[in-house]
Amino acid sequence: MFELHRLQTALLRRRRVREMMERDRRRRLYLRRRRAFLLSSIAAILSLITSTNRPIWVRNRSPGQNFWSLAESFDDEEWKAQFRVSRATFDYLVEQIGPAIKRRRTNYRLPIEPRRRLAITLWWFARSGEYRSIANMFGVGIATVCMIVRQVTSAIVDRLYRRFVSLPSGQRLDDTVRAFKDRCYPQCAGAIGGTHIPIAPPRDNPEHYLNRRGWHSVILQAVVDHNVCFTDVYAGWPGSTSSASVLSSSDLYLKAEDRPDGYLFPREKSVVYEGVEVPVHLIGDVSFPLKPWLMKGYSQGHLLSPEQRRFTYTLTSARSVVDAAFTRLKGRWRCLLKKSDIDTSMMPRVVAACCVLHNICENQGDSFLPEWNIDMAPCAGYLRQPDTEPYEGDSYCTAEVIRDTITYNLLTILQY
Repeated sequence: MFELHRLQTALLRRRRVREMMERDRRRRLYLRRRRAFLLSSIAAILSLITSTNRPIWVRNRSPGQNFWSLAESFDDEEWKAQFRVSRATFDYLVEQIGPAIKRRRTNYRLPIEPRRRLAITLWWFARSGEYRSIANMFGVGIATVCMIVRQVTSAIVDRLYRRFVSLPSGQRLDDTVRAFKDRCYPQCAGAIGGTHIPIAPPRDNPEHYLNRRGWHSVILQAVVDHNVCFTDVYAGWPGSTSSASVLSSSDLYLKAEDRPDGYLFPREKSVVYEGVEVPVHLIGDVSFPLKPWLMKGYSQGHLLSPEQRRFTYTLTSARSVVDAAFTRLKGRWRCLLKKSDIDTSMMPRVVAACCVLHNICENQGDSFLPEWNIDMAPCAGYLRQPDTEPYEGDSYCTAEVIRDTITYNLLTILQY
């Protein structure tokens, strides 16, 4: 009996000790949670009524000491001369991409407002100046300029590209065909061409980017309509690549070649003459392959008939919209005229963003100023484009039959 009583007493004592330890543990946990809650509450209250200054890494830049502080007082002419777009176009762009480039306020500093972010990017597009000089002009840091250019470029491409760059369809397609018909070329939905964009020598495989002129570049392939607007943009291939190779890797080529009929535009838009179906197609220079959806002139290396010479001249004249579009694109956005220090992988998005801005300016009636013409006022370090390399892989096919039908019946088909 005594032994049993002793065991029961020991069990009770151990149980009481465990209960006291558990009570003490819960009390300490409660105190820690209460202290954490009080500290977080105090911090939240202080964040609402005070702001934290960090003079070590937050630099105060006076708004009265930079170009941007004076820009809002510019008249319309001076504004356009500085930013290459009218004030109305600038406001429209802010409205379209402002939410995407706006940054929230923090305890350390006010965010850079969307208008200044867009202005910094347009200034870089228009001049491709050094980040240091742009930083001083707009009262921001050097690294901030680089970051803003990338962010705004991405916002323009992501938000506006599909809205403003697309192949014509429906009524737009009919209007485009009619406009090229007024230029004396039938069944045309746009002109395709390519141009080289200078870049700094990349770290990886720099020899691949050397073009026939001996400077590093990436290639821009674009389709242009009668309004000198881009309807398809494909950029980024190394400068040593031929036009035919760039075309064959593009979505445009896949879209046409993957269709059962091999046409790029609706077949019901085709016209039939003497048993030959002439589809709506694009027109290009001799560097492109001949396809049912892509016509080009006859090679000047062969003896041409009067009809072939007339066809080639008419096609070349209608195709001049491509050269006009490239002239306006590079004249307005001169970052595409000289080597910039931006990463090669980012150049396709920069090119695409400039093409979107070009289309917006054309649609808004934002005129191209004569002094921007690169032929009249070339910039320092202007690089001449490589000569066109004719494509030699054409063979007699359906496309040749279509071209001959247009060639020898041009005036008749124009009357359809």
